[in-house]
Amino acid sequence: MSEFTFKTVVLGPAAVGKSSLIRRFVENQFSTDYRFTIGVDFMSKEVEYESGKSAKLTIWDIGGQERFKFLRRSFYEGTNGALLIFDLSRASTFPKMKQWLTDMRSTIRGKIPLVIIGNKVDLIPDIGEVIDRNETQAYANKEESVYIETSAKTGDNVEKAFTELTQRMMKQFS
Repeated sequence: MSEFTFKTVVLGPAAVGKSSLIRRFVENQFSTDYRFTIGVDFMSKEVEYESGKSAKLTIWDIGGQERFKFLRRSFYEGTNGALLIFDLSRASTFPKMKQWLTDMRSTIRGKIPLVIIGNKVDLIPDIGEVIDRNETQAYANKEESVYIETSAKTGDNVEKAFTELTQRMMKQFS
């Protein structure tokens, strides 16, 4: 049993794979059926952030549809850390992800740990690179974050992303 519980929000534009990443992390499952999140959804999981030490994450999957934007600010309260997701196969999602961070920061007092995720890395061999990875890395550095590329479909780096965020929250809040 963990002695720490952290509220973690997963943010980003619609259809970047937020729910799929969470489902892969919590249940180790992937589905090709896409259903957008209305408002917010919740899951939780214990994360071993260090050998023999774990923390519980309550994971808030914030709906990416623009029409639910008015609800988001109420979901940010009490957040300990955030995963910011964009889609490596759609260039327009990277600047939109930045807007999500700006919106969250306008609500939350103080800085919280972040992990910036480029999701759907499994699609790159088929579609080619549409996002400048140097730009994403520079942005993560500027935001005092780390940049990780993931695939909810294959599971690549999903555990790593959540563990990295948990380690960052432990450093800040313990």
